[in-house]
Amino acid sequence: MANHKSTLRRIRSDKSKTLNNKYYHKTMRNSLRDLRVEEDKAKAEAQLPKLVAQIDKLAKRGTIHKNKAANLKSKLSKKIARL
Repeated sequence: MANHKSTLRRIRSDKSKTLNNKYYHKTMRNSLRDLRVEEDKAKAEAQLPKLVAQIDKLAKRGTIHKNKAANLKSKLSKKIARL
């Protein structure tokens, strides 16, 4: 168990931050799944900007790595171009 007051506070704050990160990461993955399944090009193009914004926010916060964000956006763009 931690002995310092600041460490105890850090442990408490980390719990809520972890929950928030999990929520936003899972939300992004669900949107990603929905876009990958989409067959209609118009609908996919409409969903892409929202998903790219989600991915960028997660990368900015450090929830996902910036290179992973770049790879996801690149693959999505290629997939939509192929539709």
